[in-house]
Amino acid sequence: MSKVCQITGKKAMTGNNVSHSNTKTKRVFDVNLFDKKYYLAEEDRWISLRVSANGIRTINKKGLFNALKDAKAKGFIQTF
Repeated sequence: MSKVCQITGKKAMTGNNVSHSNTKTKRVFDVNLFDKKYYLAEEDRWISLRVSANGIRTINKKGLFNALKDAKAKGFIQTF
């Protein structure tokens, strides 16, 4: 599986490690992802999502069904 949040679409970023001598080397900032299972009451089933910490907060705020609907509209998830 790729390191992309299925709710917010967040993915890894690249940047630099900067040493004390100001030498720069490439590095990757990974996303804070979790594999979570949610109960989708509208369809009476469990679904597994790979969500970031921010995605979990979005689900708590909007509700699971509305968050999935918005993610599908933005193209972050194909089907649920």
